[in-house]
Amino acid sequence: MAQADSKVLVLGALAGVAGIGLAVVWYQGIKSRRRGSWPGFYLNGSNERAAGVTMVDGPGTPSGQAEVLERLEALIQCVSELKDEMKALKNALPTLPDQVREELRGHSGAEGGVGVRRSSPLHRTTPTRRKRAAGSVSRARAEGQSSEEAESEGGYITALTDSEEEEPNDEGQRGEEEPVDNLSVLLARIDSLHHGTETDKRESLNTLLDNREEFGQNSVFLWRLIRAYCDVHDVSSSLEEKKTYAETGKTVGEEAVKLNPSCAESHQWYAIMCGIMAEYDTVQNRIKNGYIFKDHLDKAIELKPQDPMSYYLLGRWCYAVAQLSWIERRVAATLFGEPPSATVQDALKNFLKVEEIQPKYSKLNYVFLAKCYRDLGLKGEARRMCEAACSMGTVSKEDEEAQKELDSLCPSLGI
Repeated sequence: MAQADSKVLVLGALAGVAGIGLAVVWYQGIKSRRRGSWPGFYLNGSNERAAGVTMVDGPGTPSGQAEVLERLEALIQCVSELKDEMKALKNALPTLPDQVREELRGHSGAEGGVGVRRSSPLHRTTPTRRKRAAGSVSRARAEGQSSEEAESEGGYITALTDSEEEEPNDEGQRGEEEPVDNLSVLLARIDSLHHGTETDKRESLNTLLDNREEFGQNSVFLWRLIRAYCDVHDVSSSLEEKKTYAETGKTVGEEAVKLNPSCAESHQWYAIMCGIMAEYDTVQNRIKNGYIFKDHLDKAIELKPQDPMSYYLLGRWCYAVAQLSWIERRVAATLFGEPPSATVQDALKNFLKVEEIQPKYSKLNYVFLAKCYRDLGLKGEARRMCEAACSMGTVSKEDEEAQKELDSLCPSLGI
C-alpha cells in the first residue's frame, strides 16, 4: 500500500511537469497566431537544456522576438529543474514507504486495509493525495486488480490536489442526533392528559408524582403538578379526598412560587388552590386566602398580561367581593385591618378583558358578563350575553355550572 502511494506521488508530480510543458506550447502558439506563424518547439530525448528552443522566423519578425525567446528559455529551465527534483525524489523512494507507513499508522483499521477516521462535520479536514490515492488502490485490489492495473487504467491515476473536498462518510452525513429532552416529552403528555377524562387526570397526577424526584426543582414541572392536584380535586367525590388534594396542592404552590417568582403560571395556579381551600377553611383562613388569591393573580397578570384565564379569575374575585355583606366586610376589617375592596364595575372590566384577548373564551365568562350588566341595570346587554352563552355547547363541568346559572338568569331578564 505504501509503495503504491509513493508511485502516485511520482505520477502526480510528472503530471505537473507535463502541464508546464503544455503551457509553454500554448503560450507560444498564442503569440504565433497573432503574428501569423507557428513556432517549432521540442525537447531532446534526454530532456536537457542543450537542445534549446528552435524558433521558425518568418520575414518581418518584430524585435520583441528576443524577449519571447528569453521567457521560453526561463520556462525550459524551470522544467529542467523539476526533472532534477524528480530524479532526487526517485532516489528517495526506498525510504518513502517507511515514512508513509508511519504517517498512516494512526489511521490503520483492520489488517491489510486502511480505516478512515470518522469525525463530525465541524471537525472534517481536507484530505491529502495519499489518503485518496490509497483508497483508490484499495478499491482496485478489492476488485481483483493489481496496483499496476489500477494505475495504468486510463493511462495513470489522476493526481489529487489538497483543495479537493473529502467525500462525506455516512456518519458525517447523518450528523449526531440531538439528545431527547425527557422533560419536554413528559410535559407534552401531561398537557394532553389535562384535557382528557377523569381517568386521564388521575393518571396525570400519578405520572407527575413518579417524576417529581427528577424534575421537582423545575417550575414548569411544579405548576403542572399544582394543576393536576386541582384537576383531581374536581373529579373526586369524597369530601376528605377533596380537602387532602387541595391542601397538598396549596403546599406545592407555595414551593413553586418560592422556587421561581418569575413564573406566571405558578402564581396563577397557586392562587387557584388558595381559592379552593376557602371551601374547607375557617372564616379567618378564608379571608386570608382571599388576600393571597388576589396578590398572586395580580403578579400572574404582571408577568403574563395576555393570559385570559387570569383576568377571568380576577373578575370572579372582584364580583364575589362586590357581593359581600356589611357583616362580612366588618369581619375582614377586624381580622386584617382593611377589608377587601372591589366593585361590579371592576368585575365587568376584567370579564370584558377576557373577551378582548380571546373571544368566546368560555360559557361561564358570558354568564358573569350578563350578571354584571344586570346588576348595573343594563338589561339589554345582559340579554345579549345570555344569548351568547346559550349559543355555546355544554362540554365540561364548568359548562354545566354555567348552564344552571343561565336557567335561573334568563327568566329574570325576560328570555
